[in-house]
Amino acid sequence: MSEPVDAPLVELDFGSAGEGDLDEIVVLVQSAYRGDESRAGWTTEADLLGGQRIDRGMLVDLLRNPNARILTVRSAGRLVACCELQLKADRGAGYLGMFAVKPGIQGSGIGRRVLEEAERQMAGDWGVARVEMTVLEVRQELIDWYARRGYHPTGESGDFPYDDERFGVPKRPDLRFEVLAKDLDQPRSAT
Repeated sequence: MSEPVDAPLVELDFGSAGEGDLDEIVVLVQSAYRGDESRAGWTTEADLLGGQRIDRGMLVDLLRNPNARILTVRSAGRLVACCELQLKADRGAGYLGMFAVKPGIQGSGIGRRVLEEAERQMAGDWGVARVEMTVLEVRQELIDWYARRGYHPTGESGDFPYDDERFGVPKRPDLRFEVLAKDLDQPRSAT
């Protein structure tokens, strides 16, 4: 069960994860995507995938990558959101992944603020002019949310890793990823 929110989370503290944050990040990401707790938010994949979304070892690998970081977002000391940022120099782009907002506060505008900060960091720190991400093709509501923020399909897609349960246990046979991208000089829509 997610924690109740007594007041809007206006003040957000952005940071970068260290090893001491990893267990908390695993819990947050799992709660946003898998299991019954994820159903309190709109980003749930509980009907598509069971099992885990991420594990501590995968996060340790991210922290060891000099071209990656995990953006953490806290309010009143509580972890409320996170996302993975990676420099994909071979593509001339930044990559955004593992985007999670605590289920009970999804829809409050935090996701938009986190996305803007992630884009700002990738442009400012790495000089990228383009951000890419992968989204399950069947997640049309999520694809639409990103479209309202300037992301568009690239025409690229990829298979879900059915043979690697570290990413989840599929509940259907047709899962594929769609690559979305945004040129950072592109304006967002007002919605």
